[in-house]
Amino acid sequence: MPRHCKICNTLFYAKPGHVKRGWGIYCSRTCHYSDTIEKVKKECETCKKPVFVVRSKIIRSKSGKFFCNKSCQTKWRNRQYVGNKHSNWKDGLNSYQSILDRNKVPRICLLCKITDIRILVTHHVDENHRNNELSNLARLCHNCHHLVHNRPKYKSKLMVPLV
Repeated sequence: MPRHCKICNTLFYAKPGHVKRGWGIYCSRTCHYSDTIEKVKKECETCKKPVFVVRSKIIRSKSGKFFCNKSCQTKWRNRQYVGNKHSNWKDGLNSYQSILDRNKVPRICLLCKITDIRILVTHHVDENHRNNELSNLARLCHNCHHLVHNRPKYKSKLMVPLV
């Protein structure tokens, strides 16, 4: 017996016995499932798109944040859990590379302007490895890094503001 789906209004065939019992309402399990579960409209925390969330997920959510996909969730997590909030955080002594990346410092050598990221290293201007201030960090290639440590002329070039 031809019928129209309650959800998507698609014409489908239902057995007369199913219609008699009141079953021939939905064209598929997807339409049946979407009608039986109540969803709440929320906003994606990252991109602000509308997201429909089941009430049980709202109750179980630890953060109270909802996302349209895993990509948006990962972007949010990477901004939220950095530094000492990260579960693998130890002491922050080796985080100087990510400090430059987070502050969008270009990946070029400050002295010779090489852009090959395979040979770029982070140099501490005052040579104190515990001082990870942005003003104390500089990107150099291996060659310039060696020259800065061993030749006073190159070290003085680095001290001049290159902005």
